[in-house]
Amino acid sequence: MPGTLYLVGTPIGNLGDISPRALETLGGVAFIAAEDTRVSLKLLNHYGIKKPLLSYFAHNRRERGEEILRRLQAGESCALVTDAGMPAVSDPGEELVALCAERGFDVICIPGPSAVVTALALSGLPAGRFTFEGFLSTAAKSRRTHLQSLCAERRAMVFYEAPHKLPHTLQDMLNAWGDRRVSISRELTKRYEETIRTTLSEAVDKYTAEKPRGEFVLVIEGAPEPDPVEDGAALPQALERLRQLTDGGLSLKDAARQTAEETGLAKNLLYTEGLKGRTS
Repeated sequence: MPGTLYLVGTPIGNLGDISPRALETLGGVAFIAAEDTRVSLKLLNHYGIKKPLLSYFAHNRRERGEEILRRLQAGESCALVTDAGMPAVSDPGEELVALCAERGFDVICIPGPSAVVTALALSGLPAGRFTFEGFLSTAAKSRRTHLQSLCAERRAMVFYEAPHKLPHTLQDMLNAWGDRRVSISRELTKRYEETIRTTLSEAVDKYTAEKPRGEFVLVIEGAPEPDPVEDGAALPQALERLRQLTDGGLSLKDAARQTAEETGLAKNLLYTEGLKGRTS
C-alpha cells in the first residue's frame, strides 16, 4: 500500500509553537523531506526526534520529488517541512503536492504557524479579505511592474521582504500607490519581534535612516472604495488614455487593463465604454 505525504507546519520562530499532532507525525513517518536539513535538525533535536532527513528545495525539487514519489509508492510515509511555517505555500513543496495529486498519493496537512495570518492579525488593518503576494522580484523593473498591477487592489496585501531590499520596496510601493497605511512586522514570534503600524512615507523615512534587521512581513491597506462622483469625473480622462493606447497599437482589452491599472477605474467599465466609442 502506498505511503502518505504529510505537510507539517513548523514554528516560524518560537519552537514552543509546534503542535502535539505535528510532533507525533514527525516521529511516526519513515523519513522527513526538509528545505534545509540543518535548520530542521535543530527542531528535531530539540524534541528528541530521530528520523532520516532528505533535502528538498527549489534547485533539486525535480529529481528529489521523483525520489520521494518512488518511496511513497514503496509504502514509506514522508513528512514535508520548510524552514518555517507551512510547506507548499510560497515554497517548492507545491510542486510535490501537485505530483501526488496527479498520481493518486494521499496528502494530509498538519496545520501550523503562518507568518501571513500572524502579521494580518497584528496589523490593525481591515483583514477580512486579503491577497498574499509573497516575495517581490529582486529586479527593479519587474518589482515595479508587479506593484503597478496592484494599484487598484482593494483587499489588504501581504508581502514577505528581506532586510536589504526593504527600503527600495517601500519606496517603490509609495511611488506606485501613493501614501497608504502599512503594518510592518519583523522577527515574528522571536526574541526581537516587533510590529510597526505607520504609513508608507513614514516607513520610507524610518528605514532610510536606519538599517533594517530581520525578516519582514508587510501588510498594506488596499485601494479605497471608488467614489461614484469622482469616477464619473475621471472617466473622460480615462477614455482619452484608452484611445491613446489603442491608437498606439494595443488591443482594446489590453488597453482597458492598463488604463484600469493607471486610473483605478473598473476594467470592464472602460472596455464597455471603449466598445461604445467604436460603434458611435
